[in-house]
Amino acid sequence: MGRVAELAGVSVRTLHHYDAIRLVRPSARTAAGYRAYSAEDMERLREVLAYRRLGFGLREIAELVGDPSADAVAHLRRLRGLLLEQRDRADAMVASIDRELDARAEGRKVAPEEQLEMLGARLYDAIGGAYPATRCTEPRIAAQIWDALGDARTVLNVGAGTGSYEPADRDVTAVEPSAVMRGQRPAGSAPCVAAAAESLPFEDCSFDIAMAVSTVHHWRDPIAGLREMRRVARRVVVLTFDTDEPGWQDRFWLTRDYLPEFTAVLAGFPSLAGMADAIGARAEPVPIPWDCADGLFEAYWRRPGAYLEDRVRRAMSVWTRVGPDAERRAVRSLGDDLASGRWAERNSDLADLDAADLGLRLLIA
Repeated sequence: MGRVAELAGVSVRTLHHYDAIRLVRPSARTAAGYRAYSAEDMERLREVLAYRRLGFGLREIAELVGDPSADAVAHLRRLRGLLLEQRDRADAMVASIDRELDARAEGRKVAPEEQLEMLGARLYDAIGGAYPATRCTEPRIAAQIWDALGDARTVLNVGAGTGSYEPADRDVTAVEPSAVMRGQRPAGSAPCVAAAAESLPFEDCSFDIAMAVSTVHHWRDPIAGLREMRRVARRVVVLTFDTDEPGWQDRFWLTRDYLPEFTAVLAGFPSLAGMADAIGARAEPVPIPWDCADGLFEAYWRRPGAYLEDRVRRAMSVWTRVGPDAERRAVRSLGDDLASGRWAERNSDLADLDAADLGLRLLIA
């Protein structure tokens, strides 16, 4: 027991307590009659300590590790999803702290309510909660995605978020690592599993098709996630972004003229060709309608004033990624150009367009 305590970084007293409450009980004995841990005991201890360090209480942990439907792989996948969620919360907190530091540097008072929202339990809820306000299904984009699904009956939606673009006439299972997003899925929506794209908790070929909509850029390892989709489904459909074309940053006036930092946001993003090769897919353009109902980053290409609204920007992850300084500068410059008429003069060719190709691509395998 002493050796196990040393390896695990806990006290012998802690291990005695786990034994006493039947959480982790050594099932073997040494030749001298001392309690010893089998390989299975060590695996269970690893799970208990991992959940403990994520903040779970012992009663909750006992229920989790005692789940008869979960094996070691299922526990590892669950732990991985929780760790990714914890990382996202930490990233969101850093972004909020940066905003408060900027406010204080400018001499602006930060109300106690704002401080609590920035650093308290509601932080991630507030950031994730911005999505339902402007992010919803755009019927014309949905029609293109659903057409690509073909005759598939069972559909896995990976990185499902709040459920936009899930077809109502199919048997859908959703996967979403964020508890905030899962909590905002509407009543009656498809069942949702807490897991990450890179480690899907399903057998090979469990679904007719796996889909992923505007989510690949959030994954830690996009290629691994795409290969997992290919493993668990016979076919794959992915809505993503093309950075292969030379000068792709200049397709959209917002990144060209106001937010050059966007290039760095996608610096490590795989090429469209690489993603297509990973799943054996072909790519087709997805035009964005001028009145797009889904408030994705490029949605307001003919409605530039929308980017001046904080509620619109908060539902776009790009702004968090580029940081508050770049965001303030871009918004200020855009506001000036709209007021002076420079934006309209520079982008007069957009006025008569009903849809624009701004790099969205549908990968179909």
